[in-house]
Amino acid sequence: MSKETIFRVSFICQGEVYEVYARNVSQGGLFGFIEIEELVFGERSKLLIDSSEERLKSEFEGVRRTYVPLHSVLRVDEVEKAGRGRITSGEGKVASFPMAIIPPGKKGDG
Repeated sequence: MSKETIFRVSFICQGEVYEVYARNVSQGGLFGFIEIEELVFGERSKLLIDSSEERLKSEFEGVRRTYVPLHSVLRVDEVEKAGRGRITSGEGKVASFPMAIIPPGKKGDG
């Protein structure tokens, strides 16, 4: 009996924090991007409807895989089961990832 791997991926998109669940996450073929494939959403038969998950479903409807810039990814977790995807405000909660700065005029000496 093989257990199916599920990943929870949190990333920033236009000032909001997206949390999605997917079956495959990899570095992908585009340099500087994380490839998120086979998104997993909760069942529609629940009585309580989560508006942020519905927004995610409509935004990613028909998408087989999405590429997220590496600097936008907050974390990737392997989890036991998929939860509810959500979108939350990133205001005041998210710090920018430090970027390497190369001084002008300095090229690799080598």
